[in-house]
Amino acid sequence: MQSHSHKFAAAVQEPQSPACEIQQLQTKVAQLERAVHAHAVIDQAIGVVVAAERLTPAEAWDLLRETSMCTNTKLRHVAELVITLGVTGNLTADIREQLARRLSGDL
Repeated sequence: MQSHSHKFAAAVQEPQSPACEIQQLQTKVAQLERAVHAHAVIDQAIGVVVAAERLTPAEAWDLLRETSMCTNTKLRHVAELVITLGVTGNLTADIREQLARRLSGDL
């Protein structure tokens, strides 16, 4: 019986102060805002790849994801670089090489 009461006591927590709850909610909102931004950037990069390479969105997603993994670069950063490529024509050598290899099927 003791173990059940111990579990119950551990599950019941002291109420948090309003300031602590506000801080936790602000942190959660900031994390969600970053996630929404990252998803938008990735979706834009998929669009660039689809338009430039005539791939399906699923193929473009795989291309970005695999390039991210093979270059040990965060997917969001690869997406940002691809968007920059669409605007400026510039791309870092390692990402350019990996994208070219994947597009040519030379893995």
